[in-house]
Amino acid sequence: MSITQVPFITLNRFEPGFKENFLKGVTNLVEKTQFVGGPVVGELEEKLSKFVGAKYSIGCANGTDAIQIALRAVGVEKNDLVLVPDMTFWATFEAVVNVGANPVTVDVNRESCHWDLATFQKAVNEFKPKAAIMVHLYGWANPDTIAIRQFAKDNKVLLIEDGAQCFGTKIDNQSILGTALISTTSFYPAKVLGASGDAGAIFTNDEEINKTCRILINHGRTDHYSHGLIGWNSRIGAYESLFLSLSIDHIEKRLESRRNAVKYYHEALNQLPLKPVLAQKNVWENGYCAVGMIDPKDRPHLIETLKKANIGFGTIYPGAMSLQKGATQYLKGKIDNGNAHYISQAVLNLPCFAYITEEELNYVCQTVKKHFQK
Repeated sequence: MSITQVPFITLNRFEPGFKENFLKGVTNLVEKTQFVGGPVVGELEEKLSKFVGAKYSIGCANGTDAIQIALRAVGVEKNDLVLVPDMTFWATFEAVVNVGANPVTVDVNRESCHWDLATFQKAVNEFKPKAAIMVHLYGWANPDTIAIRQFAKDNKVLLIEDGAQCFGTKIDNQSILGTALISTTSFYPAKVLGASGDAGAIFTNDEEINKTCRILINHGRTDHYSHGLIGWNSRIGAYESLFLSLSIDHIEKRLESRRNAVKYYHEALNQLPLKPVLAQKNVWENGYCAVGMIDPKDRPHLIETLKKANIGFGTIYPGAMSLQKGATQYLKGKIDNGNAHYISQAVLNLPCFAYITEEELNYVCQTVKKHFQK
């Protein structure tokens, strides 16, 4: 049977027996009426800590809450300045606003698509921020992570790391999520470790930060009816914990499949105007995205070819933070070298998901090649 379409992502390719085990687990939760909390949450958090190498893992309602809780947990307060990348998902920016702090956008490097140390240093020296959120996009990690962490520490800048897309990613053979002061992730269904709905987590090795996060996710409770902080109702659900706990047992095979897809694109398309981009050499990526860069004026034509061939695609992300309409009234400063905007117009993401087949990858690559042979 020949391939005639490939989705950008599909969420229904499970391992044999996965759905049956999940439904059996749901029945058990219903029978025991364990709808919020319970042993399944603790089991998930233990598995997460073991996988990422962090002493503490705190499940929460979603990845956006995770960033907001992390900001509060390290001491970010109203009107504090917080640096955020100009290339990220909107949640990074809005999380700063939602805790009452003031965002400053800092441009990324055009080659790595992340902050570089020199630009980060310039931003810290110019704006003297209380904190910064370093974002690890595309299943990669910022190649300057270690140097940026050290510079932030030396300059007393609280560094939160947004790892919504980097679960399983390493730098210099170290887990990104497990070695940060505090890091966050999203378990939105499309992530490499996705839930069946919204969920997120926070990771740290600091006991006090862990305690504060656990208070903040549960209405600021220090006891059932004692509230020491203004917090959120951001507890991770039992069903999502069950789904994730079963999923993490298969995470290595899922990541391997995604990495193989990224490698396939790179080997098949690296001589074309659509240039597949890999993580920097000191980064072990997780295969979250297949990233390509193309001349912005040529991107619309390739997109039309993909649409006609019933091939899904993405443009992650199609706009810089500092240029978003919603940013105008909150933005307190920026460093703009034009790189984030350029990347937003040049990036094109091809289909990439766990257990994508070689036939599907070949169909995508042949379609792209034929487009440039016209």
